[in-house]
Amino acid sequence: MPYVNVRITKDGVTTAQKRQIVEEITQTLVRVLGKRPEHTHIIIDEVEPENWGFAGMLTTEYRRRDEQEQRFASEELNDEVPAAKNPAN
Repeated sequence: MPYVNVRITKDGVTTAQKRQIVEEITQTLVRVLGKRPEHTHIIIDEVEPENWGFAGMLTTEYRRRDEQEQRFASEELNDEVPAAKNPAN
């Protein structure tokens, strides 16, 4: 009897997405291990982002830093691209 515990951050994952996770994990266990679907248990635990840490910081802090870095990189890229010339001039 396989038991699979999936932990994800609680970030607006839809019921349809959860259903797909359960279906695909079940199909994988059937295909790879020959397990029966009716004996397969899958639990999805949703964890608040502020209760999940990695890379030495909370997920909320990591994402905030990542967003700032992406914004900074985007601004640098925009500064490097010359303005398009107006063909009317």
